[in-house]
Amino acid sequence: MRNRIPGFLIVIVLLLTLVQCAKKGMPEGGPRDEEPPEFIRANPENYTTNFSREEIRIFFDEYVKLKNPQQQVIISPPMNPRPSILPLGTARRDVQIEIFDTLQENTTYTINFGKSIIDNNENNPLNYFKYVFSTGDYIDSLEVGGTVEDAYLKKPADFISVFLYEVDSTFSDSVVYQRTPRYVTYTRDSTNIFQLENLKAGTYQMLAIMDENDNYLFNPKNEKIGFVEDFITIPTDSTYEITLFQEELEFEIQRPKQLKGQQIVFGYEGVLDLDSVRIELLNPKPEDFTSRIVQDRETDSLYYWYRPTLETDSLTFEVFSPERRDTLFARIAEMERDSLNISVTPSGNIGFDQEVFLRANTPLVESNDSLISIMNQDSIFIPFSTELRLLENELRISFEKEESSQYSIQVLPGTVVDMFEATNDTLTQRVSTKAFSEFGNITFRLQNVQQYPVLVQLTDLKGEVIREKYSTGESVISFGNINAGEYFMRIIFDRNENRKWDTGNYLKKLKPERIEYFPDTLDIRANWDMDELFILD
Repeated sequence: MRNRIPGFLIVIVLLLTLVQCAKKGMPEGGPRDEEPPEFIRANPENYTTNFSREEIRIFFDEYVKLKNPQQQVIISPPMNPRPSILPLGTARRDVQIEIFDTLQENTTYTINFGKSIIDNNENNPLNYFKYVFSTGDYIDSLEVGGTVEDAYLKKPADFISVFLYEVDSTFSDSVVYQRTPRYVTYTRDSTNIFQLENLKAGTYQMLAIMDENDNYLFNPKNEKIGFVEDFITIPTDSTYEITLFQEELEFEIQRPKQLKGQQIVFGYEGVLDLDSVRIELLNPKPEDFTSRIVQDRETDSLYYWYRPTLETDSLTFEVFSPERRDTLFARIAEMERDSLNISVTPSGNIGFDQEVFLRANTPLVESNDSLISIMNQDSIFIPFSTELRLLENELRISFEKEESSQYSIQVLPGTVVDMFEATNDTLTQRVSTKAFSEFGNITFRLQNVQQYPVLVQLTDLKGEVIREKYSTGESVISFGNINAGEYFMRIIFDRNENRKWDTGNYLKKLKPERIEYFPDTLDIRANWDMDELFILD
């Protein structure tokens, strides 16, 4: 007699067989699509002349999207208002452009999409596709190019706008503030290279602007500018280098406001020179009235302190500066005045060339060195010197330091006195130095310096100055005891000998002082001496 196989086992076997068959039949998938979308046709066709349409449709062989069109898509000459460009978000097989502007006669327009057109699946970009049309009977075909540099930083930001203004009977240097340019392009990707295409012959002013709000106008308060000094004539075989700089604004005081009791804050814009700026209170004042101005360390603000308290609900000030004279008002309410508070910096580790600061929140008026002491780990008193800096409202303490040493700084009551006759409490701060072996040293040998004096600066990768030395002829420059890390090195050619870098001015056609960067990033290591030859151009 034969044994029968249970029915449920047969069902399980059949299911497993089906699963295996299904697995074997599943597609493995092909290679990853790396091809960009392909342009098929446009309506009207690309490079159309006598253009008079209000809509353009550009068709591709697959579904496409637009990536960062606000940054990537360049329309030259600019249209105002800007056209509507779809798709935004959802993918489709065409790009639709709806024009709202009244187009100029006999003008070639270029819509350069940069890298904004991408396929829907793999985001492959169709690089620098452009649609060109003319409202006249021919397409302009001339071009010009060049590079953009930053006057102060080693590398300029991405997407710097480059403008061409036609030099005609209406042209003036102020057009950059008032009128959109004839032609516009951006530097490509992360490079500093630009190319202006489909231009007509003529004479132009070439400018570069870090156009933060994309309005094709120059705003000196927050945008950098660069210019080619002479007009350019197209056609030309020349290429152009434009240097961007941030202009210094003229000093302009803002309306004051009460911050706390007996403390008024004045915001300001531009370059502050307190030797040439004066703030006078016009209200009636008692004979013992006194005031002080303190500059904020981090913001463009001035603090006006006064005593005694004035019985009034408003204060009237007159502010004198070289360029202007302003009368300003501040409302006054009953508010508590700050009490003296002193902070001591730094704490923990201190650099060999670093100083100790006593910083106050109310205006300091005097100090007493005899109430300060500095002692090392061997209980030996260390000599020091001090400087009371009224504008910064701080007492600076300087002393010589040795490696691998600890120092205790004691500040007794009465060391500093503020304008309200308050004094400090006892303060103690401990700082220590590292061993020389924890730092690196670097020496630069300058070659082919055409002009002195120069300011030699070691900066971090953001351009913040770490160390600097001024040379009137010395060609060997050394920086010692540098924290390990990556740095830049630059030379500032100080043409006016004021020991700092001076920027340019567009309307005055003043170029910024030249800066030349050491070509390589410097990798400074602990317990390591570097020697670099810097051959200048």
